[in-house]
Amino acid sequence: MSDTQAAEPLAEPAAEPTGLNRWALRIEYDGTGYLGWQKQNDGTSIQGLIEAAASKLVRNRPVPSITAGRTDAGVHAAGMVIHIDFPDDAPIDARQIRDGMGYHLKPHRVVVLETAKVGPEWNARFSATWRSYRYTILNRPARPGLMENRVWHIKRPLDVNLMQQAANHLLGPHDFTSFRAVACQARSPIRTLDVLNIHRDGELVMIDTKARSFLHHQVRNMAGTLMMIGSRQWPVEKIIEILEAKDRCAAGQTAPPEGLCLMDVGYPDDPFNCS
Repeated sequence: MSDTQAAEPLAEPAAEPTGLNRWALRIEYDGTGYLGWQKQNDGTSIQGLIEAAASKLVRNRPVPSITAGRTDAGVHAAGMVIHIDFPDDAPIDARQIRDGMGYHLKPHRVVVLETAKVGPEWNARFSATWRSYRYTILNRPARPGLMENRVWHIKRPLDVNLMQQAANHLLGPHDFTSFRAVACQARSPIRTLDVLNIHRDGELVMIDTKARSFLHHQVRNMAGTLMMIGSRQWPVEKIIEILEAKDRCAAGQTAPPEGLCLMDVGYPDDPFNCS
């Protein structure tokens, strides 16, 4: 699953074994050059790096991980949440996990930000109630220098007011078939967008969105469509026609992965909130 996707979070997780030494981790990473979150037979993935670093803390014993969402190759994360299960006989504390994994993750652009001990019933994927993303467009004639691999470069001027007018039509529950990848494996195309805000900060146009879960490529497909409207190639009303078509071919292009960043994941009881 991807953009990141929650892989049908409404389903009930399988029963968890008791006695796990389970920890929640909040991590950030630059997805450039990696295959995305999920382990692959060939190439470097974020999951592979995380599990290898954790394993080194317990004498190379296996340490499985579960993520709140699986990101595609090239997609970044500022606040991804995962859980990892250390062997139940391995004494370990929060500082050892953060600093020890941080050491073993070098020189990769993957960092453990926070750690929290959680119960065996807590699940990074199924316990989450929302995910938020930001898609960033660099809107200027000159190509990116400092922000290469972090933005989508659009030369044509974008009208963020038109983009927001169109985005408002996507809020709430809808059939997002027109915005899902053809290969999407989700059982239902129905999703509920709680937030879809577009704003400009100088040369940057940011698209912020939040929902319980997203379809495969949904955020990037929405960004590609909103770009067409912001550049005045399509009228605002086109967004209604696209939704009603329930056809991927009706919407805009899939925006490139480098502009997308998972910002945060929400839980009813935030394991990282110590107050």
